[in-house]
Amino acid sequence: MKTVIVAAITADGFIARDSAHHADWTGKADKKLFVDVTTELGVMVMGARTFATINRALPGRRTIVYTSHPEAITAEGVETTQETPQQLVARLEKEGAHGLAVVGGSTIYGQFMAAGVVDELYISVAPLVFGTGVTLFNTSLQDKLELVACSNLDPGTILLHYKVVRSRS
Repeated sequence: MKTVIVAAITADGFIARDSAHHADWTGKADKKLFVDVTTELGVMVMGARTFATINRALPGRRTIVYTSHPEAITAEGVETTQETPQQLVARLEKEGAHGLAVVGGSTIYGQFMAAGVVDELYISVAPLVFGTGVTLFNTSLQDKLELVACSNLDPGTILLHYKVVRSRS
């Protein structure tokens, strides 16, 4: 099963101004990319704060939310979990899922990268700066990436598609 991080960042590396900030600053092509990738993979996972910015299941995709308060997630068609990223990926594989899109926020991105279960990253870099805010990852990482493709999305927005390079031990 392929596990992919899908994220939009500003030119100075932030995914949001703060934890309640909606992703209303990305362009149409980035939003289309998000829909295309998450629909193709079939399953998306996010943290509770990211979920709070949309507060519903998105059509055509299975939605899983990390939360320590599952009773607070009442939207129809939304599952909750507290599994480790490795446990979630293993369960989804057993259930026949072919892909997983990790869609935020910073804590969830960091947990999945640190767990070593991410295969690829789609990072849209928007022509904005926030100066301060929420970084893409909130944990120390040392993963090597290989650039698969670089393309233009909306005017001034660049899509960076990376593959995670697995070290051979």
